[in-house]
Amino acid sequence: MTGKRIERTEYLNRLIAWRDKRLIKIITGIRRCGKSTLMEIYQDYLRGQGVQESQIISINFEDFDLRSLRDPNRLHAYVKEQAVHGKMTYVFLDEIQHVKDWQDVIDSLYIKENLDLYITGSNAYLLSGEIATLISGRYVEIRMLPLSFREYVTATDAMDRLSQGYLDYIENSSFPYALELRGHVRELYDYLEGVYHTVVVKDLAARKKIPDVMMLESVARFIFDNIGSSLSTKRIADTMTSSGRKIDVKTVERYVDALMESFIVYQAKRYNIKGKQYLKTLEKYYVVDIGLRRLLLGSRSTDVGHILENVVYLELIRRGYEVYVGKAEELEVDFVAMDRRRTTYFQVAASVRDEQTLRRELSSLQKINDHYPKYILTLDEDPEADYEGIRRVNALEWLVGKVE
Repeated sequence: MTGKRIERTEYLNRLIAWRDKRLIKIITGIRRCGKSTLMEIYQDYLRGQGVQESQIISINFEDFDLRSLRDPNRLHAYVKEQAVHGKMTYVFLDEIQHVKDWQDVIDSLYIKENLDLYITGSNAYLLSGEIATLISGRYVEIRMLPLSFREYVTATDAMDRLSQGYLDYIENSSFPYALELRGHVRELYDYLEGVYHTVVVKDLAARKKIPDVMMLESVARFIFDNIGSSLSTKRIADTMTSSGRKIDVKTVERYVDALMESFIVYQAKRYNIKGKQYLKTLEKYYVVDIGLRRLLLGSRSTDVGHILENVVYLELIRRGYEVYVGKAEELEVDFVAMDRRRTTYFQVAASVRDEQTLRRELSSLQKINDHYPKYILTLDEDPEADYEGIRRVNALEWLVGKVE
């Protein structure tokens, strides 16, 4: 399967749905998750729909030959000059964060007739504060992640052997290019090391002017080691300080925010289900790719239950949910997933074949009095079961869409 391009169908369909709509399409996500490839796939789609080559302007700002276009005035003039008059011109600007004052350029191009704008960026700062205010109401954000489990097993022809496909998925990486390195452990680790170094050291530490990169990496490693566990910045600071790496709470907060900005770490806040209140303490964190976690932690990275929880969390994000950790009286619900239609509750466990474990996982969901769907997702390959409206299903079949 070397060289095979993976069709990111769900993301492609979202771009197609927004085609020619008077909104800026902004694709965000960690480096190497497939944003550039998605834009290439979409451009191929447009050509197949009769769009002429002259109607497509595509600029990757990481291409050294195009560095001059990082100048906002040159970029603005170039797009205006290349646009086809009287026809829709599709403008693709990849890794826009390299352009100084890019938002002013985009804001100006937005008001021109017959320009359909698509931009990508690799950090959440792209849409923060004043920038988001400037283009508020004029853009739609498409948040992109590395390969889902369904995309992975489809690409590796493993849909009929999900258990083996899942082991490959968590032992290798979900970054698209990593598929070409399957079976080549040293090359895969070198590739992931390159992704990590680019995101954390080159981009993040440089952009945030972080002087102590080793301390930043220590915070990242702590979070990677504690996915799915309730954390506070104070606990991170106290634990690291007690182990000889003195750091204060404000610095931890700054570093955690930076890691989230770069899409390498995601935060799930807590939600009081009964009181319908968002809580401000003891968030949980998840990593964008289990392969990166294995790279950082080595032999300490084999927590089956929390890894599954991480995979499920990312899948819920992909499906467009806002995801929270639920508080049901004194108990916890792994995920409260909300969209415009409804709320869905999830407990995630490696196995519930042990009766005591099953009772524990059920007890949290049984505390919830509404009639929204409730699931227990496990790796058990047992027949689906129902416990008075709480469905226990195989997590892998749910991940690939075989179970609704």
